[in-house]
Amino acid sequence: MKLNEIRFKIDKIDRELLVLLQERMGLALRTKKFKESAADPQREAALLERAERMNLDLVERSFTRQLLKTILTESKRLQDEDRPLVAFQGEHGAYGEVAARRLVPDAAYIPCLEFVDVFRGVEEGDLDLGVVPVENSLEGAVTQVNDLLTDTQLKVIGEAKVPVNHCLLATELGDYRELRQIFSHPQALAQCRGFLMRNHLEPMPYYDTAGAAKMIARENPRAAGAIASSLCAELYDLKIVKEGIEDGPLNTTRFLLLSRDGFNGRGDKTSVVFATRHEAGRLFEVLRLFAEAGINLTRIASMPLRQDPDNYCFFLDFEGDESDEKVAPVLSRMEKMTITLKKLGSYPGNGK
Repeated sequence: MKLNEIRFKIDKIDRELLVLLQERMGLALRTKKFKESAADPQREAALLERAERMNLDLVERSFTRQLLKTILTESKRLQDEDRPLVAFQGEHGAYGEVAARRLVPDAAYIPCLEFVDVFRGVEEGDLDLGVVPVENSLEGAVTQVNDLLTDTQLKVIGEAKVPVNHCLLATELGDYRELRQIFSHPQALAQCRGFLMRNHLEPMPYYDTAGAAKMIARENPRAAGAIASSLCAELYDLKIVKEGIEDGPLNTTRFLLLSRDGFNGRGDKTSVVFATRHEAGRLFEVLRLFAEAGINLTRIASMPLRQDPDNYCFFLDFEGDESDEKVAPVLSRMEKMTITLKKLGSYPGNGK
């Protein structure tokens, strides 16, 4: 190998070490929910003993021991900070993490493989808060999340509209003019359909935008790039080939902040889920309640009921707190007119 190739491999390993260290610290923070103190001498001794048994000819045991001690010290320091654990779906750098950073600054952001893991982690108390997308301005509702919202006991305590500025990312070593395959989440690929077609790039579906970026940085596949956020470029040391490649100039995703407890204060926006009997005029009668009370609706969406596909449930967002004088009577009347009514919560609108 030539010098620049060797250095590239060294840089790649250093980057991977730091990414793995970030993942390790996140897992360490999650352990604090299961123990009384950050310190665990028996566990620490076992880790150091295991490292002592490893026969690494280029890494002295004294160095290994000191390195692990430093990592353990930093891990305990982070646990003692007692940051709230905020879950999002995807890898570090996903748009869910971008929203989480905006909604809960100075938290610890915990990646989850699936949306259901975000809901379950918060419901069971393993995680403090969850951030999930509910709708995108180009692709519409996030069906899986809306489905989970119909069953959860979690409350909405905040929201954020995050501009989706998709970037084409590649490794520094590659030549972007040779790119042929672009990996990303199917929804991100759909949002950049025009760009991909104009540039004769083959879309390659991947489980997550940030996961695609992480894979490109780790494996450096030939003639391949990823569509992800600019945060991914920073986290995984990738080159931004082009920014703003989404088809719509106003591409935004709305995220909700979920908690086991409701918002502590008065909100200016409320979300509910309800179902009516499948009869002509039933939905109109419910919506007329809001018009007559002068309550502004900000979102209405529908999806089939999982347990009864012939009927639909409706998601409704409107201005005001559920305890407001003109809102409370409307919700009371809704309970008598609907099959089910779930109050997801009142909260500050649009990340206020």
